[in-house]
Parts: sequence; structure tokens; C-alpha cells
Amino acid sequence: MTEPVLTLAPQHADARPDEIMTIAASRLLEDGKVLFAGIGQPLVAAAIAKRRQAPNLTVLLEGGMIGIELTPGELPASTNEVRAAIGAQMLTGATDIFLMAQRGFFDYGFIGGAQIDQYGNVNTSIVGDPAKPKVRLPGPGGANDIASMCNQVVVVTAHEPRRFVEQVDFVTSPGFLTGGTSRSDSGLVHGGPRWVVTDLALLDFAPDSHRMRVCALQTGVTLEQVQAATGFELLVHDQLDQLPPVEDAELTVLRDLVGGEDTPR
Repeated sequence: MTEPVLTLAPQHADARPDEIMTIAASRLLEDGKVLFAGIGQPLVAAAIAKRRQAPNLTVLLEGGMIGIELTPGELPASTNEVRAAIGAQMLTGATDIFLMAQRGFFDYGFIGGAQIDQYGNVNTSIVGDPAKPKVRLPGPGGANDIASMCNQVVVVTAHEPRRFVEQVDFVTSPGFLTGGTSRSDSGLVHGGPRWVVTDLALLDFAPDSHRMRVCALQTGVTLEQVQAATGFELLVHDQLDQLPPVEDAELTVLRDLVGGEDTPR
């Protein structure tokens, strides 16, 4: 296949990699949909979308908060904080949230991960041999439920070889398992991962093999850079696009939400 050629434009000079991918993720969210968000970048992306193109996006959290309104500079660090309930339309329990997910009520689920493989399986549990791991990670929280039951799953993570691996050390949150029909064959009837958003690219999954595929590059990034940062061979969409650069207005909204340019994340 002939490699698509793109004319590369410069990215916003003041935008950090984490800000670039958070804003790119926020652009995927449509108005009037329901989003099961994780804490951190997924929640920030949801908040940006609500202030931009999706004011009627319903955001809910694992702790049972439905239809939350996020206060700039006071984003919750966990779903157990009181701040996570500010402006909520309904307060229920985690069991009810997961029951609604099982019934297919959630359009989007947003998660992050320490490792992701070519079929979209995500690891947030351990790195290394499960019997004697090198690193113990925080674990799934509600990420397994999000990945298993939401209609579309968006994974947001930095793009580097140690994260994009041929096979994850532990499947915390299932993607398309071993590809093909293996996900549905296992009994997971909902959609699976739709997008992977990174600081280098926007990726999806080929319809039949369910292998990861590059469909758009971040502004100023080449396909060679994306492949070099990936520990397995990526498929490439026939129509390879380039994502628009970060806009001043988007960056202003993001930094207002997190409480300033230098706020650590």
C-alpha cells in the first residue's frame, strides 16, 4: 500500500502533549449523548466538550453521580469526593451505574491505561510476570466495567513504546481480546474500543481483524513517528487525515478547568 502523504502544519506552540490529546478526545464527543467518565483526563475532556460542542452531554461517574456540572479549578480527584456531586441531576450508587451500563444505556466510556496492545486490551494492574511483577499499578477501579459494557470506549494515553505493546502483561480491561470475533465469542456483547487518542495520533480498529489502525495524525506528526513509538505494527487507514491544531479557545477552557497552566496532572 502506498503510504499517504500529508502536508504537516505546526501544532499550537504553547500546548503540552497531555493537553493536545485531552483536547483531541474532547472533540469526539457529540451533544445529547451519555458518557461514563473516569477521573483525570477523561473527565477534563468531557468538561471541555460540554463547554464547546456538546452542552447537553450527560456525564456520570462510577460513584453514582449522574449529570454532573464541573466547577473550574475544582475538578474531583476521585468519585468519592463531594466535589464530584456538584450540580448532579441524580445521586445513586455504583451498583445502579453498572446496572445501567449492562443495559446498554451509555454511549461512551472513557478510560486511560499503562499498557495497550494491538487489539485494544488495556492493562492497569501489573507490569512484568504476574507471578512476580516488576510494578504494581492501581488496578481497574470501574475501568473493566466501562470497557466491557459501554457502547463505545475511548482510551486516552501517551504514545510511547512501553505503553503500546504487542501483548499486555495483564488484561485489566478487555478490548477485542485476540482479534476477530473473540470479544463477542467471550460473551461481551457491547461495542468495545472505538478510538485510542494519544499525543501523536487518533487510532481506531479495523472492522474484521480488530487490529489497531492509524486514522489521523496530530498536527505536525509523521506516520514514521507514530510507528516508532509503537511496539507492534500498526495498520493505516486508506484515508489518513490530519487533526486540526489546538485552538486558543480550547486551551483556555482546559486550563481554566484544571486551575491554571501549571497545575500538575
